[in-house]
Amino acid sequence: MKILYFLIVLFHGLIHLLGFVKGFGLKEVKELSLPISKPMGLLWLFSFLLLLLYGLFQFSNNRYLWLFGCIAAAMSQLLIFMYWKDAKFGTIPNVLIFLVSMVGLGSFLLKNEFSHRVKADFFHNNQKETNTLTQNDINHLPEIVQKYLHYTKSVGQPKVKNFRAEFTGGMRSKPEDDYMTLRSVQYNFFQKPSRYFFMEAKKIGLPATGLHLYQNETATFEVRMLNWFKVVDAKGDKMNQAETVTFFNDMCFIAPATLIDRNITWETIDETTVKGIFKNGNQQISAILYFKQNGELINFISNDRYDTDGKTYHNYPWATPVEDYRMINGYYLPGKAKLIYQKPEGDFTYGELKYLSVSYNLSGPKE
Repeated sequence: MKILYFLIVLFHGLIHLLGFVKGFGLKEVKELSLPISKPMGLLWLFSFLLLLLYGLFQFSNNRYLWLFGCIAAAMSQLLIFMYWKDAKFGTIPNVLIFLVSMVGLGSFLLKNEFSHRVKADFFHNNQKETNTLTQNDINHLPEIVQKYLHYTKSVGQPKVKNFRAEFTGGMRSKPEDDYMTLRSVQYNFFQKPSRYFFMEAKKIGLPATGLHLYQNETATFEVRMLNWFKVVDAKGDKMNQAETVTFFNDMCFIAPATLIDRNITWETIDETTVKGIFKNGNQQISAILYFKQNGELINFISNDRYDTDGKTYHNYPWATPVEDYRMINGYYLPGKAKLIYQKPEGDFTYGELKYLSVSYNLSGPKE
């Protein structure tokens, strides 16, 4: 799709060279009947260069690409208005460039809100010193949880006050749907629990963005098609509870060192199964954690999370089985996870994620 769009922009730009060619008398251009002076010819050349650069920037991750597109389209359209008789059909690709740029602007605004929240949390929630996690710190935990902390190489490393994680994978809303591809970045803070999750995805080839915000025991979740039109807007008590479950899940799989938190109460079920009860202010949730004998955590099931489209909420057991443990930034962590609602008619796997990177105890946000 990017290549096709680049070719459209390139062809549109090349047509602008005709104005330059005629303005400098390099060749007769029958398609242009109106006279073009040399200064105007230079403007046609400049417009071509803007469009060419904009087309090439499609293959970069420049967050201001939308602005460059608007400038290129505006410059081109100004010339078209001045030579409307000969160039009016150039308005069509300019409208396309403007619409694509507006989609980019929508992503920029949502990501800007995400970045603003993260930066604010770094300023207010990053004062805690990080000393080393020792055996004495974990002695109060069930034996299998202690074994897990050793298995993940958490003991002997700094305690965790925050992390940044990146994922790739897919999500879907119905069993018969294809997965929409996604890439996400999230930040979690533990001094005062908060979680910020930003997702960029594509559904039927169209871009979409998603934003989870969890702070002060309150959560919101929105998804916007074309980065503007809200198709999910979840909030309220059930969303707050659901995101508290997600936060505890992150602690278990991404930041095992945080399982020493005194806000977690543990109940041993058997040698490889425990129940964790996590409390954050007025929010209290629980989950059953399943381990192998060697201490590897393989599944997390909670009855306190809700499946929602932002309008209706359905309570099903939520499971996140993991696999492919590997070394990630000094810790032995799962490389893949599935997101499953255990519905009466059968398990529904609505998401599959692959861990790309995890960084701990950052002093500030990473672009």
